[in-house]
Amino acid sequence: MNSIFLNHLEKLPYGAEEALNRLRVNIGFCGDRCKKIIITSSTPNEGKSFVSTNLWRMLAEAGLHTVLVDADMRKSVMRSRYQMVTGGRNPPGLVHFLAGQAELDDVLYHTNINNGYLLPTSYTVMNPAILLQTDRFTGMLDSLSRVFDYVLVDTPPLNSVADGDLIASQCDGALLVVRSGVTPRTLVGASLKQLERAGCELMGVVLNRVEAKNNPYYYKYSRYGYYSDYYSSDSKEAAKK
Repeated sequence: MNSIFLNHLEKLPYGAEEALNRLRVNIGFCGDRCKKIIITSSTPNEGKSFVSTNLWRMLAEAGLHTVLVDADMRKSVMRSRYQMVTGGRNPPGLVHFLAGQAELDDVLYHTNINNGYLLPTSYTVMNPAILLQTDRFTGMLDSLSRVFDYVLVDTPPLNSVADGDLIASQCDGALLVVRSGVTPRTLVGASLKQLERAGCELMGVVLNRVEAKNNPYYYKYSRYGYYSDYYSSDSKEAAKK
């Protein structure tokens, strides 16, 4: 198995660390019935990739063999954000596997996090929904769930493209990341209905970037926020509303 090194996995402020650690513990209460978990959001810029990466790190550091699947094949931010370093310039990733150009062992990587493995997206495509509707994707998730304690899947926002719905239909549970004070309730409600239609159980909602200044454990951690216009103009306007 090849190796990949993730930079910029900085130590979090105390409040953020404890909040994510509580999330890790609560996931453990779900037992073996929820091993394939998607982390998604309603719109871009809500922090789902930040939550995905740090939850993956905490599960791995707790001794649980955990793999993070970067399934945002339209425009992944993980590779640039964490400056992933591998032996090859363009290592094979999820797109290569789903297209039949590589086997699972070829796209699964050791990382510098003990017990933490990564299945990256190193090449983007315009319409990944076609790849997600194949038996190869379903078989991949099933194979990973037999090997690892947890399979975390970072997806595109639910209200932007159809990819998230397709991925959710193949997973056991979902964590919905919501940006406090920004994401409209109507979009959150629509996301919950989408997960229900996909047959994916809602495990919980992660309220991100909460400014509770009267709380002694208050923290504000917005460095990893991002917004991109690569989904659609409709989602952009919805986010503004």
